Amino acid sequence: MSDPSLAYSTPLTAPPAATGMEPLLGGGLRQKAVWVDEAVCIGCRYCAHVAAHTFVVESNWGRSRAIRQDGDSTERIQEAIDTCPVDCIHWVAYEELPALERRLDEQEIMPLGVPTPARPRRTLPRPPAPRP
Repeated sequence: MSDPSLAYSTPLTAPPAATGMEPLLGGGLRQKAVWVDEAVCIGCRYCAHVAAHTFVVESNWGRSRAIRQDGDSTERIQEAIDTCPVDCIHWVAYEELPALERRLDEQEIMPLGVPTPARPRRTLPRPPAPRP
């Protein structure tokens, strides 16, 4: 009979060296970060459909946001950038992210699809159109 305590022992070998291909790192490390300029975003959702592990459309504002830098491959993220109709997704240096986030916090961004005080409210029934 074998000793049952051996089932809980681990071999004393050194852990393998990191290669950059571990799932935790999402593959190769990038030199740049992906950034969505939410003030320009129109909420088309193309980027979230192409790279669903990197982009999400924020439910309160209706605008896209990069939620993970390692969610999808570089090629898939570049494809999402290329599908953006207003070019609001950019590759930036990691060091620029805090400044970009501060700048975004300072901007007044209105939710998409929500009436604003600048827009006149529609009244029903609408008045008849003037005749020429």
